[in-house]
Amino acid sequence: MNLTISGHHLEVTPALRSYVITKLDRITRHFDQVVDVKVLLTVEKQKEKQNRQRAECNIHVKGNDMFAESAHADLYAAVDELVDKLDRQVVRHKDRIQQHHHEAPKRLM
Repeated sequence: MNLTISGHHLEVTPALRSYVITKLDRITRHFDQVVDVKVLLTVEKQKEKQNRQRAECNIHVKGNDMFAESAHADLYAAVDELVDKLDRQVVRHKDRIQQHHHEAPKRLM
């Protein structure tokens, strides 16, 4: 899995990087065919304080690309919401690609 964590208008500290990595482990635990993950953490220059910390993520899995974004007053809370959204998308994708129907048993005469 290729992981890229970048920051826009902020420095990605080692503590923040490790927090994002530990949260993204939940996604790889549910679906192990994750190819590429790109995380962008942003602090928007707004006058209001609400929802100015943003987290965005692009995930490339086998057969699909997924995107999610989250905004919150706290960057760690934004990362939590982001991972929740991505986890739901990954689980739904995994359910879609699995076979749910079985072949009917043959009759014996």
